[in-house]
Amino acid sequence: MSITVLDVKGFKGSGGPFAMLTAYDYLTARALDEAGIPLLLVGDTLGIFVLGYSTTVPVTIDDVIHHCRAVSRAVGNALVVGDMPFGSYHLSIADGVRNAGRLIQEGGAHCVKLEGPLFELVAVLTDSGIPVMGHLGLTPQSFHQLGGHKVQARTQSAVEQLIENARRLEAAGAFAIVLEAVPTEAARRVTEAVGVPTIGIGAGPHCDGQVLVSSEMLGLSSGARPRYAKLYASLHDEIVRAGRTFIEEVALREYPGVEHSYEWAIR
Repeated sequence: MSITVLDVKGFKGSGGPFAMLTAYDYLTARALDEAGIPLLLVGDTLGIFVLGYSTTVPVTIDDVIHHCRAVSRAVGNALVVGDMPFGSYHLSIADGVRNAGRLIQEGGAHCVKLEGPLFELVAVLTDSGIPVMGHLGLTPQSFHQLGGHKVQARTQSAVEQLIENARRLEAAGAFAIVLEAVPTEAARRVTEAVGVPTIGIGAGPHCDGQVLVSSEMLGLSSGARPRYAKLYASLHDEIVRAGRTFIEEVALREYPGVEHSYEWAIR
């Protein structure tokens, strides 16, 4: 049975935290859906982990739509969340509505996620029938304005503002709110202050759900990982190992063997 926005709203207080992961391609999305992950985010992080950019800023709405199509074709149960990339909703509400509609209609997403306290846009989108997931705390699209990837809401006044923004996003119609890179206590207070689920990434254990970037948790990416990015597999090392074994077997003529070859039957 497919997960819906109403199901996600009902996850709050229903017996335990839920999981969300990013997915950018058909095969990964199919595997994660089979694993039972209830929400799959086609995040603008695809710019870093698929397209090779240093930040998410260069990602376009067409990029996200392209990957949403692949993910939406793969899933049978998960709710597909399409990320609104930088520049797709910042200039005007009309731009936001048009591009959110494209993610739903062209990309096959079930809902959209957008960063920041854009209450009016959230209200217009939800009134238009487009479910919205909010995103507060560290908002990576504001990388340059924030001076890099830094933990947010570290003062009492900043925590109060975070709570206020979360309440206003809920009032505007957001069905869930991602909290990124905020102290544990701040996330706990926000989670208790709103009636919709919070989904933490680097926000401690008190959120209603947790999200990770699949490329990081699966060990597909190399180099340093954020503190919160727990490694659940080491697929990068496995791919390197498999590639080297293939090189060796080809060089030694061990591959292809008889079982991998077609014989010519003369008639």
